[in-house]
Amino acid sequence: MMARSNREIASQVVERLDIKPGDRVLEVGFGPGMAIQLIAAKISSGKVTGIDCSEEMMKLATARNAAAISSGKVELRLGSVEALPFNSDTFDKALAINSMQVWPDAVAGLREIWRVLKPCGTVALVGFTPYSGQAKEGLTIALTIAGFASARMMDLDGNFCVLAVKP
Repeated sequence: MMARSNREIASQVVERLDIKPGDRVLEVGFGPGMAIQLIAAKISSGKVTGIDCSEEMMKLATARNAAAISSGKVELRLGSVEALPFNSDTFDKALAINSMQVWPDAVAGLREIWRVLKPCGTVALVGFTPYSGQAKEGLTIALTIAGFASARMMDLDGNFCVLAVKP
């Protein structure tokens, strides 16, 4: 059910991120792996990496992306946004769909994403529905506090998306 409900929003954000064939992309809170699957279809020499704190989501996403994992195009890990197990300046793009509202410390998570993004890398926080518990207010400010620039909000068919860039 989660995969079906997130498929459209995942498709929209993947388009907005303008993912190139060689990009390295991070998804925080990959859930059942729908966006991972869509991103893997867009990259050829790049890689998509996901991190999620749920063992159940890890099982679902691993099953959905088994071929891409076997080929080395996809890597999935258990972990938390507050302590990303990646080197600084690793990823070209990052996204989080329907997960930020459950992060224990949103600004700490955003700072970690900022750390692992390359300069000029883009982050997208998306999929917040009116029922998610995540308010629009304060998101662009949180991104700015975390070090991002050019934060902008957009509407995605009743949901909202915030894009920002690491200067």
